[in-house]
Amino acid sequence: MTKIPKYWNTAKKYLSKKDKIMAQLILKYKSPSETVLTSRKDIFFSLCKSIIGQQISVAAANSVFLKFKKKCNNRINAKTVKKLTFMQLKSCGLSKQKVRGIKSLANQILDKSFNPKLIDKMSDEEAIVYLSQLRQIGRWSAEMILLFTYNRSNIWPIQDIGLLRAISNNYKKKYFPPISFITLLNKKFTPYCSVATWYLWRSIDNDPIQY
Repeated sequence: MTKIPKYWNTAKKYLSKKDKIMAQLILKYKSPSETVLTSRKDIFFSLCKSIIGQQISVAAANSVFLKFKKKCNNRINAKTVKKLTFMQLKSCGLSKQKVRGIKSLANQILDKSFNPKLIDKMSDEEAIVYLSQLRQIGRWSAEMILLFTYNRSNIWPIQDIGLLRAISNNYKKKYFPPISFITLLNKKFTPYCSVATWYLWRSIDNDPIQY
């Protein structure tokens, strides 16, 4: 993992001034127990983890991922995955669609039809569109990659169930929170929606999420 994003402390001060609830969350999860958003800087690893975690519980995703990691001999990279057979990957607990997605990703990394380096020069929305062209990667997965791998500062993943639940709990809104209220928070937290998302997640799950 790398050190925390340069914008993190500035973002905490900004969000604390903008929103009373956010100020309380930031104070609650302050140092020395504070965990923050960090990055592996390994997009293949993160995309595989994102695909594995789709539409299953965190516990189930962690279990499958550990089996996948073991099958890769702890070397999760495109070359290793390309050598694994369909059935070897499926035996980790992966669905057929997820196996195809991971195999396709490995091939695209190796033949350079997908170039992660291009993302550095893209806006958030351009990067989401580019990532979403990959098999098994939709908007939510693309947003997770921008948040966790690239540490983009202003990601607001409104398709994320955890974020929506955290908004409902902390702001005393019914579930599903009104889109008008989600938009209001988006405007209030910009340009640090990623940090706001992180603290909202922490409010419903003590174990910090990583991809």
